[in-house]
Amino acid sequence: MAALTSPLRVCRGILKELRAIQGPGYKNSLAYGYVMDQFRKNKVTGERYCRAQQAAHHDAHTYLCLLTSTRNHLILHNLYHGKGERSPEEVAGLVGLRLPTQPGGKGWEK
Repeated sequence: MAALTSPLRVCRGILKELRAIQGPGYKNSLAYGYVMDQFRKNKVTGERYCRAQQAAHHDAHTYLCLLTSTRNHLILHNLYHGKGERSPEEVAGLVGLRLPTQPGGKGWEK
């Protein structure tokens, strides 16, 4: 398994995603309370190796990945989602192309 980031960084990342989803009042949400409670419950103890703590850290890292991926998906979906019929110029611009400016032209002339 790949090395995981520190638990504090994962916790901050999850809280950042919650703030992005819920706005400034995220500290009053049930999700915030649950995340903070779980991180407090699974903090480092005097044991050298704790499988439950490792599993909780992996679960938290996976949850952070889910939140980040979902936010990125929504951004891309809103950017590229079909908005009805588009003109050929608009469609060409979406993929980074330009249409020719004159019939039979190569497209880069002025």
